[in-house]
Amino acid sequence: AGAFAMAAGEYVSVRAQREFYECQIGLEREELDQYPQEEAAELALIYQAKGLERAAARQLADNLIRDPNKALDTLAREELGLNPEELGSPPAAAISSFLAFALGAFMPLLPFLLLHGPLALYGMMAVAAVCLFGVGAALSLFTGRQAWRGGFRMLLIGAAAGAATWAIGRALGVALS
Repeated sequence: AGAFAMAAGEYVSVRAQREFYECQIGLEREELDQYPQEEAAELALIYQAKGLERAAARQLADNLIRDPNKALDTLAREELGLNPEELGSPPAAAISSFLAFALGAFMPLLPFLLLHGPLALYGMMAVAAVCLFGVGAALSLFTGRQAWRGGFRMLLIGAAAGAATWAIGRALGVALS
């Protein structure tokens, strides 16, 4: 159920973001249609800010404005900071969110399928700790930070979330039997 909720939320989020970007590109298209010289001037200023001489920046902008498709693509990238070809896929985001959540939720449940009583609880805690540390350490491959620090940080965050969940369950009278 949580995986479906996460997938739905991710779909809606990415869809809304994509629609916002499409709207911004649409507004840029309208400005380009109505005010091509002003848009060329904006592009020239952008290129000047990147280090081109004024005359070269203006010539480049004028050349781009002649082809509306290239001009729109360039304006989207340079002015809006968007790549029109990579606005995000709501279905792909939903599927990846579903799979990540389902796998993440399944791992701590595995000991309960194999063990009983307190042993299952301790097994769940161990599996959760190993998985949290592993995910944090793996993220260090993308962040360039030390694996043990990333793993330990993720473990602490997960432990805090688990402790909060336990405390709320206890306050509500929910107990593991």
